[in-house]
Amino acid sequence: MDRLASLRLRDLPSVDLVLKSPAATAPLARFGHKAAADAIRIELNDARCALRAGAPAVPGADEIAVRALRRLDAADRSAMRPLFNLTGTVLHTNLGRALLAEAAIEAATAAMRDAVALEFDLATGKRGERDDHVRALLCELTGAEDATVVNNNAAAVLIALNTLANGREAVVSRGELIEIGGAFRMPDIMARAGARLVEVGTTNRTHSKDYRAALGPETGLILKVHTSNYRIQGFTAEVHAAELSGIAQAASIPLVHDLGSGTLIDLSRYGLEKEPTVGDAIADGADLVTFSGDKLLGGPQAGFIVGKRNLITAINRNPMKRALRVDKLRLAAIEATLKLYRDPDRLTERLPTLRLLARTEAEIAAQAGRLQPAMQAAVGAAFTVEACTCDSQIGSGALPLDTIPSAGLAIRSSGGGSALERLATELRGLSMPVIGRIEDNALKLDLRCLRDEAAFLSTIAGLNCDALA
Repeated sequence: MDRLASLRLRDLPSVDLVLKSPAATAPLARFGHKAAADAIRIELNDARCALRAGAPAVPGADEIAVRALRRLDAADRSAMRPLFNLTGTVLHTNLGRALLAEAAIEAATAAMRDAVALEFDLATGKRGERDDHVRALLCELTGAEDATVVNNNAAAVLIALNTLANGREAVVSRGELIEIGGAFRMPDIMARAGARLVEVGTTNRTHSKDYRAALGPETGLILKVHTSNYRIQGFTAEVHAAELSGIAQAASIPLVHDLGSGTLIDLSRYGLEKEPTVGDAIADGADLVTFSGDKLLGGPQAGFIVGKRNLITAINRNPMKRALRVDKLRLAAIEATLKLYRDPDRLTERLPTLRLLARTEAEIAAQAGRLQPAMQAAVGAAFTVEACTCDSQIGSGALPLDTIPSAGLAIRSSGGGSALERLATELRGLSMPVIGRIEDNALKLDLRCLRDEAAFLSTIAGLNCDALA
């Protein structure tokens, strides 16, 4: 290191001098003395390295303090900060699935602020049951005798199997042995529940005689799984729930119907393919029905079990129930979400999931036309931005073959895929990240889930066009 560089190193301010600078007031007030001092030390060390490498300017105390504040701000930023989901997948598992209704947010917030009657009966002054907050609502909306709730649908299936078929056989069609997200497979869940899997039929065809032949004194239950995350088409056959219920009843064996995503209303009113509702499954004779809360239902993560009272009682006595129960925040949000279903005619006004699914292609295309000029200005001359048609999907395993006509922005570059990747990276780095998808040599931003145009325009104004060139 030459003498000049050594002299410049001596010009760097000390930690104490930086802490006494006017610019240090902000990091000290927001993060405290220790955190501020640690960040300043790191910035001073970086400055030393830069000077040894030939950097011409020595940063002063105020500049070091400002750099330290930026470092502390970046470290303090939540990794779960809000973002724009422009992927075209409405219920995106990696992006948190359903957006909660304002009523659910308000209910959860109220439960955060104060003590609540979670397991306390206000009428008697004695201990109550937390499931009572949603039990009556679930029964009202599904026609079931009784109901309980756990932390997700995989847990609902797990505890139902463990309660009714631990050490016994669970009969299921080979065509329904699904794998859900994260490589969790139905046979593995059944094994963890202590049930012995008995497969019947073949991958594409299962008949009533297959079930009847498999039933015996060791059978704990028949499991029917709604294949909501895939479809088998062509030369197929399955035993529908109503017929399977008759087979189960004749053998005095409970039928558990796992609906997966689950819905409380007929989705065809929104132009989507009709899915079996929970009420349909109960009417078809299932003894228990399991389904999710954070998918088509549009609430927080939860797993619901509805059905015969004696079976729900047995599940609630299972020691697993305590390990799988939900807390007061989710219960408050669940209750508020379920109450919205009492007025199905106004669901799209109040429930974000259904509102996004019900948006028309024309409405979204108009939005794309409004945003195209601003997006073109934000990305600069290195890219071209055009309004385009898109195909949205529901996501989270629901209606896997159905797409919804949508619209968005297609961004292309003569620089090819590497330029698009750089742009995608820059968009993810914005104050409110923008997440799209690269396909057909374009970065596509499907606008179906874009609710706040003003916030989007403000965010993309922060793009660094020089970094994109």
